[in-house]
Amino acid sequence: MKDLKLPFIAHFALVLLAILMSGYLAILGKSLLAPLLFSLLMALLLLPLTNFLEYKLKFRRSLAAIVAVIAMIAVLYAIIYFFAAQLSELWTDWPLLVKEVTKAFHELQIWISKTFHINTYKQQSYISNTAEQALSSGAAVLGTTIITLSSSLLFLGFTILFTFFLLNYRRLLFRFLTSVFKEEHKEKVNSIVNEIQRIIKKYITGLFIQMLIVTTLMITALSILGVKYAILLGLVAGIFNIIPYLGIAIALIISTLITFATAGGAQALVVVFIFVGVHAIDGNILMPLVVGSKVKINALIAFIGIVLGEMIWGIAGMFLCIPYLAMMKIIFANIDELKAWAILFGEQPKRKTRKRRSFQLTKKIRIEEAE
Repeated sequence: MKDLKLPFIAHFALVLLAILMSGYLAILGKSLLAPLLFSLLMALLLLPLTNFLEYKLKFRRSLAAIVAVIAMIAVLYAIIYFFAAQLSELWTDWPLLVKEVTKAFHELQIWISKTFHINTYKQQSYISNTAEQALSSGAAVLGTTIITLSSSLLFLGFTILFTFFLLNYRRLLFRFLTSVFKEEHKEKVNSIVNEIQRIIKKYITGLFIQMLIVTTLMITALSILGVKYAILLGLVAGIFNIIPYLGIAIALIISTLITFATAGGAQALVVVFIFVGVHAIDGNILMPLVVGSKVKINALIAFIGIVLGEMIWGIAGMFLCIPYLAMMKIIFANIDELKAWAILFGEQPKRKTRKRRSFQLTKKIRIEEAE
């Protein structure tokens, strides 16, 4: 049977329809797909530990998967516990934060009054009306908060269960994946799966190492300069740095506000300079060295992916978009019909520099063309 060749317009329309249907299904299946895809990344990260327990220590497959998941839970609990301990220290100084914010707010009121000629009474009236509207919708806000908390707990529970099942049934899933395609494509499918497993595992490990280094650099720099809550601000910078481009901006805003409320504008400006310096080191040295360039996505596609991820799945989508864009790039690069998309996802090729000509006059004298 010959392959059916469609006109370009029909082929393009089918591609657009497939993209729209995939997006719609992603929105409908958010509660299931988001923890499942996150669990897949965790399973790839825990796979070496599971294989070590199963083959070296002779654990049963299910027991090896359980031990690996428990290790993951222990690490997550340690991170959350340490972060909560730092937040409790901030909570003890909450009255001071409120006092400083109130003082800064009154100074802002005076500046607005002098600059825009809006008296403080009108400003306070506007704020009072806004506060009344916020209080009138307090029940809805409280309900939303409860739903968000329950959704987060449900997401965490699904992630733990899916990680265990993916580790326990990984061989069955791999056989299913290779059986879907024709016999002549099995070797290529196997190669793609192995490459995705190897590179994504390296990518996730690199992200954790990058997060640790950024956190250490931030804590060290902030502590040397005497910034209060240096450990908390360093943790915020390291955790949010996982989200490319937007994460460091969010961490900068949070850290600047906390520092401004506790230590004033001069210290807040110092924090801004430290963030800029650490981000420059991270982007130019750590990211290429630790994470690598094979899964590097260009800034345009990464930014579009982050925005679409947030629109579809919220914060979870922002975290998941980059590794799955990297997976798509690997798949596209190994399929002839989709290699153009891999080029679109990748970095712009470096401009080749012309090799300088040289002339050997004698054994010891050589003339080389100037740059």
